[in-house]
Amino acid sequence: MLHYALYNRHRLCDAESLSQLQGGIMHRTETETMTAARLDELAQAINTVGEFCGPRDVSTLTQATVSAQLAKLMTATENTDQADALVLFGGSILHGVDVLAQGIRNGVAKHYVIVGGAGHTTQTLRDIAGQAFPSISTDGKTEAQIFAECLRERHGLSVDWLETKSTNCGNNITNLLDLLRGHLPDCRSLILCQDATMQLRMTAGLRKFAPDMTVINYAAYRTRVAPVEYTADRFPNDPATMLDHLTYIDEPEGMWPIDRYVSLLMGEIARLTDDEHGYGPRGNDFIAHVDVPDTVHQASALINTLLGDMTRTANPLFASAKR
Repeated sequence: MLHYALYNRHRLCDAESLSQLQGGIMHRTETETMTAARLDELAQAINTVGEFCGPRDVSTLTQATVSAQLAKLMTATENTDQADALVLFGGSILHGVDVLAQGIRNGVAKHYVIVGGAGHTTQTLRDIAGQAFPSISTDGKTEAQIFAECLRERHGLSVDWLETKSTNCGNNITNLLDLLRGHLPDCRSLILCQDATMQLRMTAGLRKFAPDMTVINYAAYRTRVAPVEYTADRFPNDPATMLDHLTYIDEPEGMWPIDRYVSLLMGEIARLTDDEHGYGPRGNDFIAHVDVPDTVHQASALINTLLGDMTRTANPLFASAKR
C-alpha cells in the first residue's frame, strides 16, 4: 500500500509538472505568435515604404529595356536608342558603383556622370569604400571622387564628368543641371540612379527644375527585410530589440544598418508629403508635388507606432538656398 501511495504521489507530481510545463509552453507560444505577427507587420510596412521611395522604371539596366521605356515617354521623332546620360548620385550605398558599371557596359546612355560633394551620407561612404578598397584613400574626398575611383579600381571604367560641390538632394539636381547646360546643352533624357531611400525625391527635384526632361528611375538597389529567429523571453517591445529581429533579403554591398535604413525611409515620407512641413509646393517648395498613397502613409504610421519617431531630420550644415 505504501509503495502504491508513493507511486500515485509521483504520478500526481508528474501530472502537475506536465500541466505547468504545458501552460508555460502555451504561454510562450502565444507570446511568440504575437511577436511574429508584430514583426511581420513591421517588415511589411518597411518594405512598402522602401518600394515606394526606391522606384525602378525598368526591370534591368540594358539598352533594350531603356530604349523601350524611352519610346513610351518620348515622341516618335526623338532618338530613343539610348538615354542622353546616366547619372549616379553619391548618396547611394557602395553597390551603386556596380550598377553604374553595368549601365556603362550595356551602353544604356551616351554619357555618364557622377554627382556628389559632401553631405550627410558622405562619411559612411568614405568608411565603407575605404574598407572595400584599401588601395584608395577616401579621406576628405567627395562622393563623386570616391565613386569614380572605385569604378576605375573594380571595373576599369570611367565617366565623362564629375560634379563635386553639391551637399544635398536639392543641389545635387541644380548642380547637375548646371553641368549639363555647360557640357550637354541638348540633353533631353536622363537615367537617375540614387540610393533607394532617396530615389523618388531626386526625381521630384528634377521635375521641379527641369519639367520637360524625360526621366527613367533606376534605384541603386532593391532589397527587402524579413523577420529572423527570436526567443519568447526577449519580446521586442523597444525599437532596438525589434529591429534586431529583422534582416535583409539579398543584402547589397554597403547597405545601411537597418535602423539607419528605416530612419532614412521615414525621413523621406515626411519630405515627400506635400503639406506645410514637407518639401513640396505646399511646404518648402524644394521639389515638385508627389502623391503619397494612403497605403504608404499607413505603413509609415505603423512604423512610428511600433518604433517611435525615427524620422531623419535635415542637417543644416548641408542646406542650400532656394532657387
